[in-house]
Amino acid sequence: MKTDIEIAYEAQPQPIEAIAKKLNIDDIYRYGDYVAKVKPANNPKAKIILVTAINPTPAGEGKSTVSIGLADGMNKIGKLTALALREPSLGPVFGMKGGATGGGMAQILPMDDINLHFTGDLHAITAANNLLCAMIDNSIYFGNPLKIAKVTFNRCMDCNDRALRSIVVNAGSGARDDGFNITAASEVMATLCLASDFDDLKVRLGRIIVAYDYDGKPVTAGDLGANNAMAVLLKDAAKPNLVQTLEGTPAFVHGGPFANIAHGCNSVIATKTAASYADYVVTEAGFGADLGAEKFFDIKCRTSGIRPSATVLVATIRALKYGGGGDLALGMGNLIKHIENLTKVFGQNVVVAINRFTDDTEADIACVKSAVSAAGATAVLCECWAKGGEGAVELAKAVVEAASGKPKLTFSYDDADTVTEKVQKVATKVYGAGSVVWSAKAKKSLEKMLPLGVDKLPVCVAKTQYSLSDDAKKLGRPEGFTVTVRDVQYRAGAGFVVIIAGDIMLMPGLPKVPNAVGMTINNEGKISGLF
Repeated sequence: MKTDIEIAYEAQPQPIEAIAKKLNIDDIYRYGDYVAKVKPANNPKAKIILVTAINPTPAGEGKSTVSIGLADGMNKIGKLTALALREPSLGPVFGMKGGATGGGMAQILPMDDINLHFTGDLHAITAANNLLCAMIDNSIYFGNPLKIAKVTFNRCMDCNDRALRSIVVNAGSGARDDGFNITAASEVMATLCLASDFDDLKVRLGRIIVAYDYDGKPVTAGDLGANNAMAVLLKDAAKPNLVQTLEGTPAFVHGGPFANIAHGCNSVIATKTAASYADYVVTEAGFGADLGAEKFFDIKCRTSGIRPSATVLVATIRALKYGGGGDLALGMGNLIKHIENLTKVFGQNVVVAINRFTDDTEADIACVKSAVSAAGATAVLCECWAKGGEGAVELAKAVVEAASGKPKLTFSYDDADTVTEKVQKVATKVYGAGSVVWSAKAKKSLEKMLPLGVDKLPVCVAKTQYSLSDDAKKLGRPEGFTVTVRDVQYRAGAGFVVIIAGDIMLMPGLPKVPNAVGMTINNEGKISGLF
């Protein structure tokens, strides 16, 4: 089969005006022939379909591909459907995992532009983040009127560069330790993606804590007078981007926060805009359901009022065998646990999508379907990578049926729970842990934050994506383990408390042979090696 980018270059996309017309959108700002910015809308009427997955292999299990194929399949059966997806980061594109525009015959276009600079949203977020950093150091330089004692806010860039994890700024005069995060891990990214509108974004930017003074009190972006200037830089980035799939399905691609240190979902603004025009909206959440879906429900839905009508759980034979040490039956426990979480903890109507790979056998597929049926759910084979929307028609029919009732959602914890109670409930209910222990550092950090009202906020647990536990080596369905909370961080702009339960990399490094090595571009601007 041809490479993803070869398929994308051979496609004949429709003018972006034609894509907008399918949703009766008149007000667009074009970025070339096939990309546009759309004025945000907030009159949601669509049924929301969440796509999540079992715990993945390092290569990922195709959530984006299935999301795109499902949306194409739903349009094939006559349901006006749009996508709401995250924007790719240049870090994975040039690093190891690659882009985030789907694959095979289930892609969004223009694939190269979306995976690269796109409409400049991530660059605008980078600029806003770094303007704030410059204003912090500028305030310190000019007499430090805010009495800043410890800066806690890092610079960022949209690139994997381990050499920038730890740096020294102001070398020679007033030197201090600093560092860079990748833009997808910036609090500015999470803040933009959880804002309800532009006015809310400005308020949230002002709440970002950047430092603590000599009395231990927080210093915010608002204290520096930076939030409105940051909003100026984000004036276009706050608007959703409209593109299309290979089959002409409208796709809103906007925002791209990490799913560990942040909530791993596209922007609230884009989801609600899509839902204001389509009858169905297919969206996705990063990593496995223990991270992305839990945060979609407990953070994004809780704070925005969004309620999904059904959830699609993507599973692959490859990942199930990986989780079972090569044994499919042994790895099935991971799939069953995720089904139980989605149905019993979050009250979802679940359809399992078996994302077919070329080497999957009929016997293995039948084994998965049987196990899913025994767990009280429906499993449907999805072949959208090879066949596009046609390969997802049966999945689309199952999803429409599952979403036919009134949306329902329950959370894993209550708003009134304390931070420790919220973490305990996520760990025991969702992960299957037996207990949670807090390090001395974590206890001290939480104690310092409690006067700031953090008990009222959702929690965002940062842990490994490869296991239900906080240990990447505990594959499949571990039970009765202990989750260790190492530290706590307050993301006041985003509006959640980050619970650090693992070694979380805010600035990834490149692999020994990064994807960048295999990329070329010809005189006509055609790229190869991008995937």
